[in-house]
Amino acid sequence: MKKFIFLSGIILSLYSCESTTYESLEEPEVITGPVTYNANVKSIIDANCIVCHNSESQLIPLETYAQVKDATLNTNLIDRIQRQNGTPGQMPKAGRMSQDKINTILQWSTDGLLEN
Repeated sequence: MKKFIFLSGIILSLYSCESTTYESLEEPEVITGPVTYNANVKSIIDANCIVCHNSESQLIPLETYAQVKDATLNTNLIDRIQRQNGTPGQMPKAGRMSQDKINTILQWSTDGLLEN
């Protein structure tokens, strides 16, 4: 009987666990005014893209404002970051960024790809 109660307790505790990622716990960034590369986008690119998209790789580098702007205008960066996990060409390959981060990049593009 003790074994049954113990196993039931374990099963119930595992069943009640939630799957929550750290990103889903983050508060969305509130941006007032136009979104700029240096203030809002660079940190997102650095955290999610630079590990693969650097000058030492054979991929399109995304280390500078000019490179990210060019990728946004000419190499479908916006399309690729909006693709769902598992979709061919989805970036970053490690998993889709939070919608908040994607929205920041989209707003940067809409605001005119401002640097500062």
